[in-house]
Amino acid sequence: MSVARRRVPALGDVGLGWRREIAGVIGDLRPGFCEVIAESVAVRRGRARPHPALAHLVSSGVAVVPHGVALSLGGAEPVQRKRIRHLAACAEALDAPVVSEHIAFVRAGGIEAGHLLPVPRTREALAALTANIERTRQELPVPLAVENIAAFVEWPESEFTESEFLTELVERTGVLLVMDVANVYANARNRGRDPQRELARLPVEQVAYSHVAGGHDDGDFYHDTHTARTPQEVLDLVAALRRRVDTPFMLERDGRYPPAAELFEELDAIAAASGAAPITAVAREVWV
Repeated sequence: MSVARRRVPALGDVGLGWRREIAGVIGDLRPGFCEVIAESVAVRRGRARPHPALAHLVSSGVAVVPHGVALSLGGAEPVQRKRIRHLAACAEALDAPVVSEHIAFVRAGGIEAGHLLPVPRTREALAALTANIERTRQELPVPLAVENIAAFVEWPESEFTESEFLTELVERTGVLLVMDVANVYANARNRGRDPQRELARLPVEQVAYSHVAGGHDDGDFYHDTHTARTPQEVLDLVAALRRRVDTPFMLERDGRYPPAAELFEELDAIAAASGAAPITAVAREVWV
């Protein structure tokens, strides 16, 4: 099988999400790139003021991607310009090669959900999502990539499967994708489907990079918590995706941060699954 070539040039093979709690460890790594939650970056008078440790990464040549969680691209209402401007300011301050957001909505009628909610897979919702992506891209200085989310429920009366919906979105907009293989796994597990088959149906030609993470199985549902080590089943999806597309992979950790040695083992496992060189050698000399 030929491997599709879709790579943001500035992104290396293996990265991780930048969080203040592990900023010291990240500073001693050699990540291919990092991703920072855009809303965690202060913006005053139109200028972003990133954390000094994050600014140091940028100055040392590490690509940093602002990752938004509050645009509500999938909402019926137009995206708020102030939120687009915040994302754009982050991109400029961090010299980002790309920015990303979610295929989701987080507010409706002025009410904030406080969570990423799935978009109905209908033609009407697809039109609204397409319009909001176009509005957003008009004010961004760099390309936009959008991420598939994990969701416990699906809206009734869907007119598309998830793969059909993503394929149609890409065909309409040409937007890049953040393919979250952990979310593919979570959705498949919770719906009684084969994760490998679900991944195989998704479009990969426009994938800019991919998220990897661990979660929690409570016996009834698998929760995409980002607080546990990446399970082997997700690493298998990493390998499967890498066979189809030349894309970087990035570890997401949010809370319950492990000791440095365990974090390095997880990063090495992701590198091995994706056929990439490890990024931990130098940091191990400091932390292990």
